[in-house]
Amino acid sequence: MSDFIREDKAATILSKIRGSFPKVKLHFSGSTPPEIFVGRVNYPNVFSGILAPDYKGDTTVLSSPEEWVGKNLPIDQVLSYRGSMVYGRQVTNIKANKSLSDVTQQLALSSKPVSTEFFLKRQPTLQYTSSKVMSIMANPAPIQKVLLEENPYVDKKVDYLTTDYDVKSTTALKELYSSNIKVSHMQKLFSAGLLGVKPKRKLVPTKWGITAVDDTLSKFLLEKIKNYKEISEILLFSDNYTGNYYNILLLPGEFKFEVMEESVPQIENKSKVNLMQQDIGFWQDFEGFFGRKNYASSVTGAYYANRLAICEYLEKIKRQANIVVFRETTDEYYAPLGVGILREVTRRAMQNTPNKPESLQNALKIIDSRIIVPIEKFVKISWIISNYKKQKRLTDF
Repeated sequence: MSDFIREDKAATILSKIRGSFPKVKLHFSGSTPPEIFVGRVNYPNVFSGILAPDYKGDTTVLSSPEEWVGKNLPIDQVLSYRGSMVYGRQVTNIKANKSLSDVTQQLALSSKPVSTEFFLKRQPTLQYTSSKVMSIMANPAPIQKVLLEENPYVDKKVDYLTTDYDVKSTTALKELYSSNIKVSHMQKLFSAGLLGVKPKRKLVPTKWGITAVDDTLSKFLLEKIKNYKEISEILLFSDNYTGNYYNILLLPGEFKFEVMEESVPQIENKSKVNLMQQDIGFWQDFEGFFGRKNYASSVTGAYYANRLAICEYLEKIKRQANIVVFRETTDEYYAPLGVGILREVTRRAMQNTPNKPESLQNALKIIDSRIIVPIEKFVKISWIISNYKKQKRLTDF
C-alpha cells in the first residue's frame, strides 16, 4: 500500500512522538530492546545505528511486533514506545568494519535487552520516518561512539551459525527457524551481516532484510507444502489489528497465492451502493504453483509476511491450497507500523477457528458482511477467483 501519509495523519503521528520525546543528555545509558537499523539511501554508504531509550530494564516491547499484536496494543501506545527511543546513527559503508558496526553486530546477536552507553554529537531531532515495511523510526541523532555495558545474551544456535563462515545465509536461516528463533531476531542477524559465507557478509538495509527473511522462510516451507494433499473443504479465517482487517480464504486446489489490499476512501457516505460507484485503489500481487520470478512490487513486503504466516499454517496441517488474502484498512490505521504486525495478525488469524462455507459464493458473502468496500470490487480483479476450477489438470483427462 502507498507510503504517502496525509498531512493530518502526519501531524497526529508527530504529536504522539512529541509526547514521548526523550530529553536526553549527550551522554546517557539505556537498554536497547535490542534494535538496530541499517538504511538504504546512498547505498552502499548508508546510515546505520542503534535504537534505545534513556532508561534500563526490559525494553523488549519497544521493538516487538509479536508483543504489540499479542497484547492488542493500540497505535497510540506503539507510537509512544517508538517515540521514547533515540536513534543514534552514523554513515557506514556496508563492508566497513567500524566500531559502531561492530557493536551493532554484537547487539543483533542478543535475544534480550542490552544495557548500552551512548555518546551523541548532538541532541536528537524531533522527527520520524515511516515505511510500509519497517516500524516507525524516530528521534535520530549523530553518534560519536557507543559501548556495551554488559554482555549480550546469545542463543547457542545463533552463536553456532553466526560463527560458521562456510554456511550459506539461506541454510542458516532455515536452521535458525527450525530451532524456533523468532523471525524478528533472524531479520536483525541478516541485516547486521552475521549470516552467510565470510567473503559475502555485509550490512543489509533493514527494509530489504525483513522481506528477504520472510521470503526465504516461506520458500523453505513451500518445498514441503507443495508435496502435500490438497485441503478438502473451503476454509475462511479472519482477524484484525489497529484497522487492518484480514479475511483469508483457502480453497481446495494446488498451491496458489494472492494478496489484494485496499484502503477505505475518505468520503462521508460509505454505503456499499455508494462505494460501488467509487474508483477505489487496489494493490495486488499473486503467484501460481511454480512461484514468482520477480518482486511483489504492488503489495511489497506485506506479501511475503502474509505468505510466511499462511505457509506456517499449511505446514502445520500438512496440506496445500489456493489462498486469497483480502486486506482492508480503515481510518483506525493512521500510522504505519511495519509488516511485522501484518505477519503477526495473519498468524493470529490462522490460529482462529475458521468458517467452513459450503461454496465459494457463500464464502464471498461472509467476507462482504465483514468489510466496508463491496466484495465485488475484489472479485473483479482477483486472479485466483476468476480462474478457480476453470483450469484443466492432468487428473481431469
